[in-house]
Amino acid sequence: MTTTQKSGSGIKPPSPQAINGGEAVAYAMRQIDPEVVAAYPITPQTFIIEKFSEYVADGLVNTEYINVESEHAAMSACVGATAAGGRSQTATSGPGLALMYEMLWVASGMRLPVVMHLCSRSFSAPLNILCDHSDVMGMRESSWPMLIGASPQEAYDQAVVMPTIAENKEVMLPSANVLDGFTVTHSVERVEVLPDEVVKAFAGEYEPDIWALEPGSTATFGTLDANDFYFEHKRQQVEAMKNSLEIIRTQLNAVGEITGRPMNLIEEYLLDDAEIGLVVLGSSEGMVRAAINEAREAGIKVGMLRIRLFRPFPVADVRKALEGIGAVGVLDRAIAFGTPGNSLLQDLATATRTMPNRPLLMDFVYGLGGRATPKFQFREAIGHVLKMNESQVEPEEPGYLGLK
Repeated sequence: MTTTQKSGSGIKPPSPQAINGGEAVAYAMRQIDPEVVAAYPITPQTFIIEKFSEYVADGLVNTEYINVESEHAAMSACVGATAAGGRSQTATSGPGLALMYEMLWVASGMRLPVVMHLCSRSFSAPLNILCDHSDVMGMRESSWPMLIGASPQEAYDQAVVMPTIAENKEVMLPSANVLDGFTVTHSVERVEVLPDEVVKAFAGEYEPDIWALEPGSTATFGTLDANDFYFEHKRQQVEAMKNSLEIIRTQLNAVGEITGRPMNLIEEYLLDDAEIGLVVLGSSEGMVRAAINEAREAGIKVGMLRIRLFRPFPVADVRKALEGIGAVGVLDRAIAFGTPGNSLLQDLATATRTMPNRPLLMDFVYGLGGRATPKFQFREAIGHVLKMNESQVEPEEPGYLGLK
């Protein structure tokens, strides 16, 4: 998307770069210049850390880059740095996220606004380094606001906005910028980057109300809660997550005003007159759009809803987008083993359950372990949803697109 500068805005036009999604995130990190970055390299996150370490070596940032021995140590270092009053960031993928899982909850429970760039990857075993959303779903209950982009451009834009969400005084929660492994991290595209001074001004400085190393501070970090106040602290996190939704909307609008690229909590495509729809996360959006365009040519009134803000889940926005839609296919790129529905389906079912005329829902699992899902398979999903709308019967089991 080409942007134009408003006359008299005083903002330099964006500069186009041919870079991949990982490099785009690293570029935004350089512009923000956090006090601390701690990370352990893991495919497909490596482009981010390799490029940022070059910025450190070349003296282009003032960041203290910590080469840690594991992902658990990476998040621990970010927790310590942020508690000490610094802005910190990290990046990881799949098994690396699993190794730092304990510290995800420590960061959110201590209300420390760490920013993480999660390059989504499958879990072993069998060994697989390619993309699905198993890691995304594994952290969805850890009280981290999560934005999921669909392209290198969105990965960059979201990287710019993340600190302003996490550090907002009404939020103060760690937050994750999610980009699909390989599909986004390794894809080279035209990415329009903002001038350094614009990003620096937008991100501002991290100014915590209180921090561990403040002279004369009476705060205590990481204390034992037991059964005295643990419940109350978790309830406060519920409110913080609720607060974050409108703050995220505001900040996405703000960065969209600067870039000329609107950013919303959800993205709608041809839903205005649609009778059925598909719901998707991440970079599969493009192929889903192509399938919808083809179905439209065949006279099928189908549209698409992409969820950008995965946590907190934008219930009101989703309900409004799906009003009048008879049946919806939910595209899950991860399996929730042993549950009556996979993760995104669970969210959609919960979000729509009180709608007067809620849409029928059908779950589809696709793309596990990086398996490509071509257009014709999404067309098949559209066909199944169309039949469900005609029969008015929801299937109890999910469909599996592209399963051998």
